[in-house]
Amino acid sequence: MVAGLIPCRSNDPELWFAEQTAQVEQAKAMCRTCPIVEGCLAGALERAEPWGVWGGEVFVAGAVVAVKRGRGRPRKSAAPAA
Repeated sequence: MVAGLIPCRSNDPELWFAEQTAQVEQAKAMCRTCPIVEGCLAGALERAEPWGVWGGEVFVAGAVVAVKRGRGRPRKSAAPAA
């Protein structure tokens, strides 16, 4: 297998462990083009990877999550005017 075909081996590896949601989504999108995406995800689940993007999925505290939230408190939505 040519390393250039595997996105996490031919791009900045920090992208797969980023804190910013946009970068995490970029890594997930790159994983979708990877020829070993299924094996990568299976291995990550077997190893109980603590965090990062593996096989196109986001792991946080060892669990797959739909979306990684950024650091800090979520923004408060504007209160409706009375």
